[in-house]
Amino acid sequence: MATTATPPASIADRKDEPCPCGIGTPLGECCARYITGAAAAPTAEALMRSRYTAYVLGEIDWIVASHDPAGADDVDRSSTEKWSKEARWKGLEIRSKDKGQPGDETGAVEFVATYQIGNQAVAHHEAARFKTIDGRWYYVDGDMVKPKPVVRDAPKVGRNDPCPCGSGQKYKKCHGAAA
Repeated sequence: MATTATPPASIADRKDEPCPCGIGTPLGECCARYITGAAAAPTAEALMRSRYTAYVLGEIDWIVASHDPAGADDVDRSSTEKWSKEARWKGLEIRSKDKGQPGDETGAVEFVATYQIGNQAVAHHEAARFKTIDGRWYYVDGDMVKPKPVVRDAPKVGRNDPCPCGSGQKYKKCHGAAA
C-alpha cells in the first residue's frame, strides 16, 4: 500500500503559530500579511523578516516578488527553492539597521540567519540593501559579512623571552621548541 506525502500547511493554516522571524507575534499578524500581499512591508527590516519567513515556509514566490525587479532575473528560483526546503531554519538575528523607515528611499539591514543542512550548522551573515519603488520595499542585494579578525590580548612572546609557563627557560627551548 502506497503512502502519500502530506502537503505542507498553507500560511492560512499556520496563522496562529509563532512567526519564524522571531518578533514573537503570530504569523498571521506578522510576516504572513506581507507574503500573501495583504499588506506592504512598512520598513526594510519588516521586508527582511518576511523574506526570512518565506525561506522557512518555502514561499519562494515571495522571495522572487520582493526582489528588486531590476535584478529579479538573477534569482535562481530552483536553487532558492532547494535551499529553502533542505535547510532546517534555526533563527534570525537582526544586528543593525540603517534608514529603511517609512519615507526613506533606501535602507540597510545587517542580519544573521542560522540554519542547518545535514549535520552542518551555518550562519548566513549578510549586510543587505533595500530600496523603495512606488512606495514598496524591495531587496536589492547584499554582501556577506566576514568575521572580525582575532586580536591578541597579550603581547607576542619572543623566542628569547622567558617562557610564560614559568620554567625559567627561554621560550625557544621550552614551549617554543614545538612551534
